[in-house]
Amino acid sequence: MRAVDLTHPFSIHTPGWVGYPSPKLSYFQRFATQGIVSQLLELPLHSGTHFDAEMHIISGGADLASIPLDKLCGEGVIVDISDEMHDWAVIKPRHITDRIEVRKGDILIYHTGYHRYFNGAAEEDEERYFLRHPGGDREFAEWLVEMKLAWTGFDCASGDNPLNTSIRTKWRPEIADQFQAETGVSPDELYPVDDLFVMHKVPFRAGITHVENIGGDIEKALNRRCLIGAFPIPIVGGEASPCRVVAFLEE
Repeated sequence: MRAVDLTHPFSIHTPGWVGYPSPKLSYFQRFATQGIVSQLLELPLHSGTHFDAEMHIISGGADLASIPLDKLCGEGVIVDISDEMHDWAVIKPRHITDRIEVRKGDILIYHTGYHRYFNGAAEEDEERYFLRHPGGDREFAEWLVEMKLAWTGFDCASGDNPLNTSIRTKWRPEIADQFQAETGVSPDELYPVDDLFVMHKVPFRAGITHVENIGGDIEKALNRRCLIGAFPIPIVGGEASPCRVVAFLEE
């Protein structure tokens, strides 16, 4: 069995989600003064490859410490949909089901190709990564629930298309005009205001949460059924946590 890391390396350059503060890493003990190194890390929990808990979007939802290990680790599929993805692409169930068999209860990770724009990647483009990545809509969100998946993961900044988040309504509203100029379609036609963050709200209410910013060596594990594990910190009262995600492939 071979382990494939699906996690972005972490550094002070790793961004939090749009509008979130950047991580801070500092020393409070050094060899010259204490003979040992100790550091302090301050960061938004939504930094780098990270696991969202229910309570991130659901009032009264479960925290990270409540997620059982046998849900974090299990059988699933990693599917490559990158050839149909482009800026602001809307992900539909057919993008997955046309390519691989998904079984009820699986872990599902889908590869859009946008990890290559993440900070530190070969084609780094922070604005494209956060403001124009693909994302699901209500049809996709409801399909995840129908499949009773354990959790999902993806190599972009959110399960939701940026047009269906507060990026469009608060942080960078100009992307709506950019999208309409490029496509001739109003974002309101694709994403009614009542559906804001639909890829969080609908699956999370059914106990199906997700890992954002999958990366690492994902391209070495595409279109495979395998054992998958996510390892967040079991924070009591925590709504998210940076985590390691690993695919275990049979040779």
